[in-house]
Amino acid sequence: MPNPESEISKIPSSGFGPPSDNWQPGFSEIGTSLSEVTFIVLDLETTGASPLQGCAITEIGAVAVRGGEVLGEFSTFVNPRTPLPSYITNLTGITDEMLAGAPHISEVFTTFLDFISQFNDAKSLHLVAHNAPFDIGFLKAAARETANPWPKYEVIDTVRLARLVIEKSEILNYKLGTLSEFFETQTLPNHRALDDVKTTVEVLHRLIERLAGYEVFTVQDLKQFMKRLPERKFKP
Repeated sequence: MPNPESEISKIPSSGFGPPSDNWQPGFSEIGTSLSEVTFIVLDLETTGASPLQGCAITEIGAVAVRGGEVLGEFSTFVNPRTPLPSYITNLTGITDEMLAGAPHISEVFTTFLDFISQFNDAKSLHLVAHNAPFDIGFLKAAARETANPWPKYEVIDTVRLARLVIEKSEILNYKLGTLSEFFETQTLPNHRALDDVKTTVEVLHRLIERLAGYEVFTVQDLKQFMKRLPERKFKP
C-alpha cells in the first residue's frame, strides 16, 4: 500500500479531463487510508452470462486483504442443478462430476455472507471484483433466490479503476489476463474463481500504487476519483 508521506513521482494522466465535481485529492489526513481498508476481493464462475437466462453460480472465490496482508480465504464449488454447457467446461475446466457433490447456492450463500461479515468491524470494508457488475449481479440474484438481504457494501470495479490509471496507449485492453501480463503478477488467471481472485488482488495493489500519482491516498479520495468514469450497470 502506498505511503502518503513518501516521495512518489507522478505517472502519466489517464486522458480523462477534470471531474465535474469538486474533487480535491491529497488530503490524506482526512478519511481512511487505503492501507487501512479491508478489501474482500471476489470472483465467480457461472454456467453463462446472466441469471435472467437461467444461468447459475458454479464456483465462488474470495480473499480478504488489508494493507497487503491476507486476512482470510473462501472457496467453494456450487451445484447449479443443471448440466454445464460444453463451452463453460472447456473454458474453466469445471465438469458436472466436479459439481455433483457440491452444495446448492441456498447452502453456500449464507456461508459466504458469514465470511464477509466477520470483517464488518473493520474500519472500512469494500468488495472488489474485476468487471464487478457481473459478479455482484449474480450475487444479488442469489440473494433474491435464497430470500437473503444483500448487504449494501461499497464495491470497487478493477476494470473501471484500471481504465482511469492506465493509458490506452500502454495496454491492449483491460481484461484480467492482459492486466496480469502488464503487471507481471505471480498468479495467472485461469477462469477458476480463487486463482482469478489472487490475480485480482495483485492487480488491485498495483493499481493502488498508481493512484499515488494522482494523490489518492484515502478511500474517500478513491470514491471521488472513480466518479470520473461512469459505472456500467449490470441487469441480472
